[in-house]
Amino acid sequence: MAVEEKRAWIMIVVTVAAYGAYLAVVLGRSGSEPLAQQPYAAALLWSVGAAIVASIALHITVSLLSPEEGEVKDQRDREINQFGEHIGQSFVAIGAVTGMILAMAEVDQFWIANAIYLGFVLSALLASMAKIASYRMGFHPW
Repeated sequence: MAVEEKRAWIMIVVTVAAYGAYLAVVLGRSGSEPLAQQPYAAALLWSVGAAIVASIALHITVSLLSPEEGEVKDQRDREINQFGEHIGQSFVAIGAVTGMILAMAEVDQFWIANAIYLGFVLSALLASMAKIASYRMGFHPW
């Protein structure tokens, strides 16, 4: 398995774990109050920060465990990475537009922040899945 494919798997696992932990914390707090009234900012920042730290640590670990593979990145790897990132960016745009629409509709900040965060999560997942599919099923540039 190529190091870049391992990195895509790391991104999927870290993204799902961080977002799942965030949802567990925020939804776990919801009692009789509306969900939008729950404190969410600290949980969101901690989940994003923890995901960044975990991703860096796991990338370093993978690079250390396979040093000979880590330095080899050919044209195919670069094209697959670019392809995956372009696909994933669509959800960044969708999340931003959704957040903008929610802001113009004067929806509570909770929903705006969560729409944008979900856009980032879906972007990371889609980009990583596209990269893994390209490695597994073959990559055929247009």
